[in-house]
Amino acid sequence: MHSRPGRNYARAAAVILLAIGCLYVLRPFLAAILFAAAVVISSWPLYLRLLNRLRGRRTLAALTMTLSLTLLVIIPLALGAYRLADNVADAFDQIRVALDHGELVPPSWIRTLPLVGEQLDAYLRQLVASRERMLELGRRLIEPARHYLLAGGLALGTGIVQMGLAAFVSFFFYRDGAALMTVIGASMRRIIGEEAGPVAEIVSQTVRGVMYGLLGTALAQAVVAAIGFLVAGVPGVLVLSVLVFVLSLIPVGPPLIWGGAAVWLFSQGENGWGIFMLVWGFFLISGVDNVVRPMLISRGSSLPFLLTLLGVLGGVLAFGFVGLFIGPVLLAVGYSLMSGWTHTRDPIVRQKGEGL
Repeated sequence: MHSRPGRNYARAAAVILLAIGCLYVLRPFLAAILFAAAVVISSWPLYLRLLNRLRGRRTLAALTMTLSLTLLVIIPLALGAYRLADNVADAFDQIRVALDHGELVPPSWIRTLPLVGEQLDAYLRQLVASRERMLELGRRLIEPARHYLLAGGLALGTGIVQMGLAAFVSFFFYRDGAALMTVIGASMRRIIGEEAGPVAEIVSQTVRGVMYGLLGTALAQAVVAAIGFLVAGVPGVLVLSVLVFVLSLIPVGPPLIWGGAAVWLFSQGENGWGIFMLVWGFFLISGVDNVVRPMLISRGSSLPFLLTLLGVLGGVLAFGFVGLFIGPVLLAVGYSLMSGWTHTRDPIVRQKGEGL
């Protein structure tokens, strides 16, 4: 006997309502779950090799992968955020003390700036000399500055909490990933039929390619930047390296950090080290983006620049700090699937993966 159409509609409506209810319950944790899924999919081959070495002990392998994620990503970001907040507070205290004692003067290197150096130095000296104008400027700027600093600190702190939750979720994704993929595969076959296998492979390879490109490039740039900062004697190496890691996800982000470090070196009279920092930043720190990112991302979908930028910005607005990673991954998956369905995509699957 064939099931009646009315019963099918009722069953579909019940499934849709149940899915909406589940999403509503998981909504506070959606960002952490998506980030954990992206990390697990991208590192699944490594997990399988570790599982083989541990002779199939899934819990121990999952715990090892989760602790590695915590030690390599979450703890350095948390320490960097703490040091950044501490340094910002110290900077505000130093500015306040300098204002109270009338010791605030523009640095001498400002006069050496081409074209605008003398005019900018004269304006700053005039501004500092007039206490009333300084107070007026301070009243105009202190509240917006405090607002943006608090908002940035809150976003970074929330992101670290989300990453910690993602690490917790990733443990269960690693341990139960094979069973979970069996359920997801069966569900996809019921929904889209024979196309389920190729679609799952496209999603897997795309997530890996984009995550390798984002995280691999960010980590490589942060390490190279840390070496340069240490060699040049720039203080706050950990904080600056974390900022390079975060801003490497944004186009032209790292030059803001190593360029600022070069300016600080010039202000200290270390012209040789300032030039070294500029050369190191231009050819090595930023050069990593031009060499490492294409090598890593070639295993998945090469996301157009506009979609990468929109993915980063939209991901931050939608999911907070972890949206830096989630946004580009989601857009890359959608872009790859749409290109595949419209037959405008170059072959993405370079090699057959295993599992996730």
